[in-house]
Amino acid sequence: MTLVSDHVETDDMRTRILVTAEKLFRELGYQKTTVADIAKVLRMSPANVYRFFDSKKSIISAVAKRLMGEVEVAAREIASRPQPVHARLRELLVTIHQMNSERYVGDAKLHEMVAIAMEESWDVCVAHIDHINVLIGEVIAEGAAKGEFHAPDVPLAALCVCTAMIRYFHPQMIVEATQKPGPTIDQMIDFVLAGLAPRS
Repeated sequence: MTLVSDHVETDDMRTRILVTAEKLFRELGYQKTTVADIAKVLRMSPANVYRFFDSKKSIISAVAKRLMGEVEVAAREIASRPQPVHARLRELLVTIHQMNSERYVGDAKLHEMVAIAMEESWDVCVAHIDHINVLIGEVIAEGAAKGEFHAPDVPLAALCVCTAMIRYFHPQMIVEATQKPGPTIDQMIDFVLAGLAPRS
């Protein structure tokens, strides 16, 4: 009972540290936020924060993983719905774009944090990209099985879809793309779905 209680308490404290860190990253910026700042808000010593995270870098990795995990949960929920596959794939792609846009466009400080996370904690980002790629592949595989999609090589089809959507998925590219001409997300998804359409 004590072990379970300790584990829950540890998870709760880690979550509190991450929520506080994300809030400070948004307000002060990642570079200016220190572990001492995080500890002060939580009314604990920096040494206590280091009991749960061994460095500031490990905190930013966990914050990035938390943000990306929220996108993964939403994407999984959409991928599991019983609606037509082409509609589900469209909603999945739009939702990933919208969630990333809400987090990073117009929030320069959080954008800075994500950019640093992608440079310093690339394994977290790779795991997220792989997870999204697998979900998209599952939807495409179901569409192919039902005859709604033509995708003889599902992993390749999923990779092509993710590559086509990178302008709408990648935090830095979303920000840069707002200043440059290009297709709307609906136009790009129409193009992707046309590429997956059954051959006549």
